[in-house]
Order: sequence, then structure tokens, then C-alpha cells
Amino acid sequence: MIAFVSGRVAAIGLTSAVLEVGGVGLELQCTPNTLAALSTGGAATLPTSMVVREDSLTLFGFADEDEKQMFELVQTASGVGPKLAQAMLAVMSPESIRRAVSTDDVKTLTAVPGIGLKGAQRIILELRDRIGAPGSTVTSTAATTVTGSGWQTQVHGGLVGLGWSGKEADKAVAAVTPEADQMETPDVARLLRLALQTLSRAL
Repeated sequence: MIAFVSGRVAAIGLTSAVLEVGGVGLELQCTPNTLAALSTGGAATLPTSMVVREDSLTLFGFADEDEKQMFELVQTASGVGPKLAQAMLAVMSPESIRRAVSTDDVKTLTAVPGIGLKGAQRIILELRDRIGAPGSTVTSTAATTVTGSGWQTQVHGGLVGLGWSGKEADKAVAAVTPEADQMETPDVARLLRLALQTLSRAL
């Protein structure tokens, strides 16, 4: 997976930016706030999260690591995919999301397009214990509570990006952990395929 992209900003659009890296233009989906901090022709380094689907690979770019970690964490809630996660960050900062979840602020969450009352309540219920208190960052809580290691984070994120719920992804990651333990270096692509097979058999 691609953890960050560093290069010259070749173009800035309404919802994405293109960074030239080694002669290749990489398009990153970004929030308006992230795009506003970029300038065409300037240098930029953006943390990224790759969403893997059957017919596409999409890179999302972020202003900082906290925003990236929040993007990945909120997707572990049932019904939250990458587009909705990005919409949340377009409307709210990571700190605002932490505050809304920790204080049961349904009204603030429903201000995000695509999140209704029941969706907001579900997000609060599923993320309250792992999103961290206001004033903290999600790096430690997301990495240790949701997954625990590098390959697990990547496989979990890939499954959520493919449309599985956070809970389904958790079960699939747990199911392939014995296989990963036997690998000297975890093969993320193979583990993702095995996890998908596990989920398909459960249908």
C-alpha cells in the first residue's frame, strides 16, 4: 500500500489533485481544505490511503496523518465507506468528529451529507470506545484497537473499501491471522484474497 505521496503539484481540481512523482501523475482524492493548502507547481507531501475495489484503485490524500487515520477509522463503522468518510472530513475536522462521537452529538454528525439519524447513532455506538478523547490523535487508538499491525491495517482497509462492514472485516482479519503468522514477511495481497474468500464462504 502507498503510505504517502511526495512530489510536484501538477494540477488541482474540485475534488482531487495530481502529484507528479518520478514522471508519473498520481491523482489523489482530497477534501476542499486539503486542496486549499496546495498550489500548482509547488511541492507537497500528502499522507495517503488506498481503497481497493475489483475494478479500481483509488488514492485519497490528506492534510496530515491525523486526518488519514480518522478517515480509516470511521470506515470501521457499519455503513461508512470511503466516500462518506471523506464527506465527514470535508465537513468536520478530526477533532470535531472525536468530540461529536464522545459527547453523543448526533446533530453535528447528521450535518454530513449521507448521514441520517440512525447512521449517526450507529457511528457513535461503534466508535465511542476507540476513537479517542477530544484533544487526542487517533493514531494510537486506531492502530492498536482496530487491527494491531501493519498488514492487518492494510487488509482491514482493503475489505472496508470493497464494501464490507468494519465488523465483517475484523472477523476476516482474525480468520487469516494464523496464515500471516506463518509468513516471514506478510504478503498483504495474498492475505487480502484469503480474507475475501473467507467472507464469500460466510455468505
